[in-house]
Amino acid sequence: MSNSVLDGIMGLAVADALGVPVEFNSRNELTRYPVMGMRSFGTYNQPKGTWSDDTSLTLCLAESLTKTLDYDNIMKNFINWFDKGDYTAHGDVFDIGNTTKESLIRYTKGISPLKCGGNNENDNGNGSLMRILPLIFYLQSEFGLNFKDNKEGEIFDIIHNISSLTHRHKRSHIACGIYIFIASKLLTGKDKEIAVDSGVHDALEYYKKQEEYQIELSYFNRIGSKDFKNVLAHDIKSSGYVIDTLEAAIWCLLNTDDYKSCVLEAVNLGDDTDTVAAVAGGLAGILYGYKSIPNDWLEAIVKREYIEELCGNLNTSLTTKSVEKLVKYIPYLETAGEKNIYSYSVNNKNTDNIYNFGSPVYDDKLAEFIDEVYGTNLISYNYLTVIKNVTKGTGTIETFIVTADIKLLKAILTLYIRQERFNEGLWKIAVRDKLFLKIINRFREILDI
Repeated sequence: MSNSVLDGIMGLAVADALGVPVEFNSRNELTRYPVMGMRSFGTYNQPKGTWSDDTSLTLCLAESLTKTLDYDNIMKNFINWFDKGDYTAHGDVFDIGNTTKESLIRYTKGISPLKCGGNNENDNGNGSLMRILPLIFYLQSEFGLNFKDNKEGEIFDIIHNISSLTHRHKRSHIACGIYIFIASKLLTGKDKEIAVDSGVHDALEYYKKQEEYQIELSYFNRIGSKDFKNVLAHDIKSSGYVIDTLEAAIWCLLNTDDYKSCVLEAVNLGDDTDTVAAVAGGLAGILYGYKSIPNDWLEAIVKREYIEELCGNLNTSLTTKSVEKLVKYIPYLETAGEKNIYSYSVNNKNTDNIYNFGSPVYDDKLAEFIDEVYGTNLISYNYLTVIKNVTKGTGTIETFIVTADIKLLKAILTLYIRQERFNEGLWKIAVRDKLFLKIINRFREILDI
């Protein structure tokens, strides 16, 4: 089944493979002979569908996150990639950035993972930006789709730590923060331009409040401009410099309307073709979905099944962690009754003699449960569409819980959580009829928790 992890990571991998054969080709050359689909050989003399270090290091991170957030484990995966050819398309490493290579060498000499990354100004290549995408899925399983405000500092610290494994400079931190926040907005179903605008804005607002990042903010003025989409193509650079890569990827996303057009635009900008395309492709994959990737491109991808299996493992692992947050409420949901969880505030008049109508008041434990749900990746932004497509108006929604898959369960859970604002007392009904309990138990059955 398609899921957001697969959407993003496969979107990245396919775009990477499109760019590998023409890496370092100039924009002028690609204007004359543009990439239109998967090519063979070229710059690294690799077969069609071969992906590079962009995808390999992304998979290293993704595989590690199926277990937990462990910086040593991530670095060990990087080392196994570099030394043994693990996480590669053909068992060998044919491309690695200097800053990344030096960071791995430091780690083998016993340097702490978070101190391994280059911290000089010339260490601001795109090597951490190109591999950080899987982190958004972990963060949303930990903090929810809309990132809890009171956890903002912790979220940014994690982003910076993942970057610092290879790229420790503040400029690289900011680039990764912006990218992750754009991805987070896309995952909540926001319109493309709104997602980019709000993602950039939210990230920069955080950095403006951090004294140690102040000196770096001027480098992001253009990307923070309302007119960034309208920058002319010849003013967009596509080098391996982290600012150029981030700008080029977002510009391509904003100026195209489908996955194929976005990643081809990125590749044909020239220069660091695989990484610019990979960074753009990750966002485009999330926005347009796995099914938007041309099938002939997917068929060409080396070790496609391996990538898809790893994506499935990460998705299952993170969903399991989210469900486990709710399992602790099972004893409460088994015994909670209508009387002790719900009351109604008394109507009264305010000083202007206008009635304030009452509103439902729930007990602290149920309010805590609702808040916990919002702090998982179980909220479905398109829940009404999912429910409509599956149920097709036959029977009540409750009857589908016992046979629902993960996608439908998320949609049904979201319905009961979100619709309280339109249907006061819905949470009471969900507790009274043990619907929350049934949903959690169905999750446990599917995930073998």
